Amino acid sequence: MGETTARYGAYRTDPLWAVAGICLSALVVCSGLALFGMLEFDERCMQGITKGPGALGEVRQQAFPPATVCEFAGGDVTSVGGRWPLAALLWLAMAGFVGCLLVALVAECFEPAPGRDHVMPMSRAAKLGRTGTAFFVTGSVFAGFYALVGWRLLAGPSSACARGADWGSEVPRTLDPGFLPPQATCRYTSGITKQLNPDWMASLAVALAVPALLAGLGFALAWWRWRQERRAAKAPLLSAPHGV
Repeated sequence: MGETTARYGAYRTDPLWAVAGICLSALVVCSGLALFGMLEFDERCMQGITKGPGALGEVRQQAFPPATVCEFAGGDVTSVGGRWPLAALLWLAMAGFVGCLLVALVAECFEPAPGRDHVMPMSRAAKLGRTGTAFFVTGSVFAGFYALVGWRLLAGPSSACARGADWGSEVPRTLDPGFLPPQATCRYTSGITKQLNPDWMASLAVALAVPALLAGLGFALAWWRWRQERRAAKAPLLSAPHGV
């Protein structure tokens, strides 16, 4: 059994997961501050409390960094999420998290020979368990967030805007529903249109599918190699003469 364990290897990805965890924590904190800064920022622009260069044109919601952008004739004014230094911290945290996460998941798809400092010996059964855990975690996060964002579309795309909303007697129409990203345009009888989900939530729901797919690929490869090893181990037993 020791020979089987020493024959295979896996990359040491613990430092990558540690950095990804730190970046994720920073991303959550900074995103919370950015989302808090978006509260009623558009109302302050429309009421003239927040002034800009020239007349106010329109207000839009920026997906990442999360920010409310008031477009004035002479330039834009954004909430705290779209300004330095919070915007820079958000981009750095996102880059570190995505980079470390993707590299760690891609590394699980390979089976390097042990003996190097960045490679540790690992049996194929242990590798199967590790990749299975990564696939379960990333897949659960994707499925849970997608269900949270797109449950109204899953329940009925044509009537998604009318589900679970306090719209009174004016039943909104659902226009251009889509599942990737989970988004639709809600049009009310007054003529006002509104997105079913914030853009950043719809974009994040799609982005979370990438690590889940990579983890699934690593798990599938680990399972295939484990099956091949088991078949190779059974072959001599099946071909041996009876009684040996």
